Amino acid sequence: MSNSAEFDISHIRLGDRPLIVCDVDDVVLQFIDPFQLYLKSLGHEFLPRSFRLHGNIVSLADGLALEDQHVSRLILEFFEAQESWQTPIDPVVSTLERLSDDADVLFLTAMPPQFSAHRRRLLDSAGLTFPLLASEQPKGPIVQALHGGRDLPVIFIDDMARNLHSVKEHVADCLLIHLMPDTPVHRFAPAAAEDIARARDWSHAAELIDQHLAAHAIRRANPAA
Repeated sequence: MSNSAEFDISHIRLGDRPLIVCDVDDVVLQFIDPFQLYLKSLGHEFLPRSFRLHGNIVSLADGLALEDQHVSRLILEFFEAQESWQTPIDPVVSTLERLSDDADVLFLTAMPPQFSAHRRRLLDSAGLTFPLLASEQPKGPIVQALHGGRDLPVIFIDDMARNLHSVKEHVADCLLIHLMPDTPVHRFAPAAAEDIARARDWSHAAELIDQHLAAHAIRRANPAA
């Protein structure tokens, strides 16, 4: 599909059917809640004062904010230990299993690729065996390379507005779904563009996807309509 040196999608095989590309952290797997528990186990605490980790993690011993380098190291260490902390968001397993009857499902996770094997094992253990791409590159060009110019529906689901906007810029007619948990820190999250659908939960996201696929099927059956 692409020979880009920045990411490798050569192992991805798509069928002649719709494509659902889905973020992982705080969309498929819980992230912020288990990360907070992980921090407390190390004597730290995350204070949701803005939509960022750096500057908001403090020591429980003295209340002082940890240096940015320390926070960056903690995030990497959490990815290393993710299999012991992260769990699926209900009812993502059953929802994606049903949607996969009619569409290819692919996970696009924003994390250093060296932790992709850890994430692969974690997803597999939860029954989420769909293909996985781990990259810190902008998501728009990746989804564009995956989908190409196919005359098939493509859906992108993420909790970060910047990722949704990236895909919006690169993939025409993509159904964009903003799906994020209701947590104190996510209430600080930047808003997505008004024409991006906002899903309350996975059940609502599935309804939006079903409607999108049905509309495309009608247009394909009645091109003059």
